[in-house]
Amino acid sequence: MRAEIIQVEYGYSATFQRQFEQNAEQVWTMLTDNEKLQLWFPELRVEKLEKGGFLSFNMGDGTFDNMTITDYQEGKTLAFEWGEDEVRFELEEEGGGTKLWLIEFISRFTPHTARDLAGWHVCLDVIQALLDKQAIEREKEWEREYPEYKRLVDSMGVTFD
Repeated sequence: MRAEIIQVEYGYSATFQRQFEQNAEQVWTMLTDNEKLQLWFPELRVEKLEKGGFLSFNMGDGTFDNMTITDYQEGKTLAFEWGEDEVRFELEEEGGGTKLWLIEFISRFTPHTARDLAGWHVCLDVIQALLDKQAIEREKEWEREYPEYKRLVDSMGVTFD
């Protein structure tokens, strides 16, 4: 399911919602255990898992960008800075499985926004595939999703500076 993008008081929010058959502990581990995290987002690493702690993002050029954890509740909530924005994961056990929300709070759209949103969409697809022990072609999925996210962002009527 694609993200719902809406305008909010301080910019926009893009909300992804997924239902997993696995329990919340298994899904939480995918988000917070570096060994599992590397499988779906190899540039990201948890350094200090607590509110006020941080994640590091490998910029690919030998440098790292530290992103402060802005909200944390063990097994339920992980939110962190994402440039000028914030990414938030929320988990809730439901019917023997887990409902996950990924919400990106976007202060302003940039030419890169649709790419990021398609990337988050594919990250969730990869998490699902890993948990279900299925194969997925990440690049092919991104190429399919990107035009749809570009269309969604364009439909918001935003122009770039």
